[in-house]
Amino acid sequence: MFHLRLVPADTKINFLGLRVVAFALSLLLMAGSVGVFFAQGLNFGIDFRGGILIEVRTQGPADISAMRTELSGLGLGEVSLQEFGQPTDVLIRVQRQEGDEKQQIKAIEVVKQTLGDQVDYRRTEFVGPKVGDELREAGTWAVLLAIGAILLYIWFRFEWQFGVGAVVALTHDVIATIGIFSALQLEFNLSTLAAVLTIAGYSINDTVVVFDRVRENLRKYKKEPMVQLLNRSVNNTLSRTVMTSVTTLLALFALYFLGGEVIRGFSFAMIWGVIIGTYSSIFIASPILLFLRVRREGQSQSDDAQPEAV
Repeated sequence: MFHLRLVPADTKINFLGLRVVAFALSLLLMAGSVGVFFAQGLNFGIDFRGGILIEVRTQGPADISAMRTELSGLGLGEVSLQEFGQPTDVLIRVQRQEGDEKQQIKAIEVVKQTLGDQVDYRRTEFVGPKVGDELREAGTWAVLLAIGAILLYIWFRFEWQFGVGAVVALTHDVIATIGIFSALQLEFNLSTLAAVLTIAGYSINDTVVVFDRVRENLRKYKKEPMVQLLNRSVNNTLSRTVMTSVTTLLALFALYFLGGEVIRGFSFAMIWGVIIGTYSSIFIASPILLFLRVRREGQSQSDDAQPEAV
């Protein structure tokens, strides 16, 4: 039977030998991400800045591209449209207008005049800046609580060194993702936040696979030097890691190029997250175990210096 392998099963790549270079690159990436975030911030979407929500129903399947073209030329600022439940239902988001409530009502009337009687207006709402602030706060808490819960889970399942390594790698991925959105000034909205949380789950899944093999090899190779054991563990799981990442990226690239404007930000965040998550699982999470001196039960400091006796 033919088995597709993107990576040979018996690789012996010295990943730990590159740990200093990888840590230096990651520190530069994180410092740059934090710097650009404080310099220019994120380009928050309507979800976080507040704005107008209009739900409409068309007589047939909605031509979202044509509607987007019509509404984008009204001078109302950012306008986004997406299918909402059925092909005939469209959710229109218009950014909050400068001024009081009268300006918001005026913008709604402009949209209605443009679309005319060809659509049925099912819901019209105004999201104020207070709601946007609440969503930003809730999103921040969601990310922090997710990272904290992952730390507790890894700590419970493995040892504290594994928990710290997983959280360092996960924090690295989240900061890098936020940094690239800030640097490119891509829209950061609720779907992007969902992508960040999904990235956290994907990244920790890769890390747990590597950590599980590390724990298995700690019991199997009791006298093997730690650097060699960690390299063995990463190489053992490399084929699985690469295959999972490549197949995931194939689906994400299809979504990015063919899925339309509505999910492009989500798709981009996920593509970046899969790449950076795979990198951190190999080059960040595993070397952290070496620096934290993870040990087999009953092993002494001098045992690390002894050659392999298996």
